[in-house]
Amino acid sequence: MHNYLPTDKMAELISQDYSLLQVMSRFNIPLGVKEKSVDEVCRTNGVDTDTFLAVLNFIGNACNHKYIADPATLSLPSLMSYLRQAHNYFLDFSFPAIRRKLIGAVNGGGDNESALLILQYFDNYVREVRDHFEYENAIVFPYIDSLIANTPTAFNIDTFSAQHDSAAKKLTELKNIIIRYYDAPAGSYALHDALLDIFGCEEELKAHGLVEEHLLVPAVKLLEQETSAQKEKAEQESDDEESSSTLTQREKEVIIHVVKGLTNKEIADKLYISLNTVLTHRRNIARKLEIHSPAGLTIYAIINGLVELKDVSL
Repeated sequence: MHNYLPTDKMAELISQDYSLLQVMSRFNIPLGVKEKSVDEVCRTNGVDTDTFLAVLNFIGNACNHKYIADPATLSLPSLMSYLRQAHNYFLDFSFPAIRRKLIGAVNGGGDNESALLILQYFDNYVREVRDHFEYENAIVFPYIDSLIANTPTAFNIDTFSAQHDSAAKKLTELKNIIIRYYDAPAGSYALHDALLDIFGCEEELKAHGLVEEHLLVPAVKLLEQETSAQKEKAEQESDDEESSSTLTQREKEVIIHVVKGLTNKEIADKLYISLNTVLTHRRNIARKLEIHSPAGLTIYAIINGLVELKDVSL
């Protein structure tokens, strides 16, 4: 396993492994790198060097899980730019190119009905991948943007991790169907060419998913932890400034969620605070109001206009 360094010459690095050209393109780094080092090329093009090298080393070592990047050294804006560019590459270039080759290949012979089914399978697959990428573009990446801006929206990266799946699986299946069962005439150079592209796309999609899993998710989790710690510190400072008998704004929010029927864990997730912080707030609420039951809190919340009756879980 070889780790690339900031001082390595970019041109030599690409000559050693031309597949890394894809990493350059997705970081919007043009060719014509002369004799510049990786660090020089990255700085010239406004790309974070540590993030570029993390992706390069991960993919360059065939997504070797033994390579572990320090999440604290990664630039999330640079990494998301890379991933967004990858989405564009697959949807606007790679998939259309494969489809054109498949059409040319299956039109040249074989069973027309089977050829049509293969194209339909591929089109359905592309729609699924497009939906997945659109989910990331519309939900996951804006959430990360909000974390960076310190205004997090109601989401967490574990939700993404739980439903994250490799987009390459169905492409692998299509490849195997063609190889094992499609009755094409001998010497089908066009079909072989299409299959070579499918093999390449399959590997790139696997790498894309692993970059998200092993680089993006840990970096986002670290930022979530830092954001949560900052909020808890600010809340504690705010609590210290409040009168011991006056509810803080956060305590009011906790009461609202309690009377709406949320569990302590759900409240913690909703407010981006730890479970222990929720329990501390509930103890303070009980001490200040001398109310210890959800039913009592419900009456208090309605009387004091924190919630309306229709919003209460009875």
